[in-house]
Amino acid sequence: MLRTGFVRLFGVLILALGAAGGAQAEGGYTLGPMDKLRIRVVEWQSAEGAVRDWTALAGDYLVGPSGTISLPFIGEIPAEGRSTADIAAVIGTELQQTLGLMDRPNASVELAEFRPIFVAGDAQTPGRYPYDPDLTVLKAVSLAGGLRRATDGNMRLERDIIRASGEQDVTVARRNRLIVKRARLEAEAADQTAFEPPQELRDQPDFTAMIADEKAIMDTRQKRLTLQLEALDDLKRLLASEVEALQKKITAQNRQIELTRKELAGIGDLSSQGLVVNARVLSVERTMAELETRLLDYETALLQARQEIARAQQSAIDLENDRDAEIARERQEVEADIRSAELQIGTSRNLVQEALTQAPTASVGPFNENVRIVYKIVRTVDGQAQETEAGEMEPVLPGDVVKVEMAAVAVN
Repeated sequence: MLRTGFVRLFGVLILALGAAGGAQAEGGYTLGPMDKLRIRVVEWQSAEGAVRDWTALAGDYLVGPSGTISLPFIGEIPAEGRSTADIAAVIGTELQQTLGLMDRPNASVELAEFRPIFVAGDAQTPGRYPYDPDLTVLKAVSLAGGLRRATDGNMRLERDIIRASGEQDVTVARRNRLIVKRARLEAEAADQTAFEPPQELRDQPDFTAMIADEKAIMDTRQKRLTLQLEALDDLKRLLASEVEALQKKITAQNRQIELTRKELAGIGDLSSQGLVVNARVLSVERTMAELETRLLDYETALLQARQEIARAQQSAIDLENDRDAEIARERQEVEADIRSAELQIGTSRNLVQEALTQAPTASVGPFNENVRIVYKIVRTVDGQAQETEAGEMEPVLPGDVVKVEMAAVAVN
């Protein structure tokens, strides 16, 4: 009964952790070729009462061109069009069925790296680029060096302005998100359930989205910790009930031993007088030995239950300590990243100013009025490539191809 309850609570704890992590990382994202997954598998072995970490399966896996990933013991698993939660469920089920396991392993699957995007056409450096959240058409073109330029000096300066401006916009957006993240981490460190939005960012167009994203992360992390602590509390209550039951059994057993000891003393007197056969004495002595053996078993079980309660209490303390350490580490990283972003923004501004000093007319734009820039996104939907015209602020998704075209406008 004790081990069964522990297994059930352990399973709830792992599933809650996996679900919370998935919601934080991907939301409704579905996988596709070239996505990289980070997989870890653990198994609760009820027979031994221990957790087994499947290190042979842990690691990063790339979704192949066929839309599958290949894992040891299982082989090919279809991944395209599925979520990380779907993959985690399939891995646990397949391992249990393939290896004939008594307990179903728990798999944790998170997205380690999005599939890349591609920039094609009249970009300075067409090619493949890594995907980042909040990527837009303009940012994608900036990653590719901006628009294609002529080779004369003025065109080169214009290109430098566009590249530096694009890099500055990307870095400013990244810095703003870091500032919001810092506010969230400071609130978490103070054990608050909400954080105060940075007032200096209220005029930013994506201010609401940034706050919502960080609030979702904060709620998910708090929910995960709460579920873990509740699972440990349930375990401690179960063990406390087990201790109480064992104590009652030990009391009753001691009473039976005392009665049997008195009976044995009385029979011994009668046996010495020849009034009771030795077989009767041996029977009572055997009963006495069995009662004492059972008492020892109860006392051993009681000790084990108390040890499990101590472990559960220590696990709760470790969870909170690990959370505090993680928040402290993230705060240090965020502060360093904000300083780095500020330096990059300053460098980009200086580059723009230098270029404008050398060619003041470069700020007018790289093309004259007879040239029109057209952006298109090629996206695969249900296995079919769809091409649509897009604006500069159109969101780009993993796997998209951003096409840049410079179309000449007829002059009357």
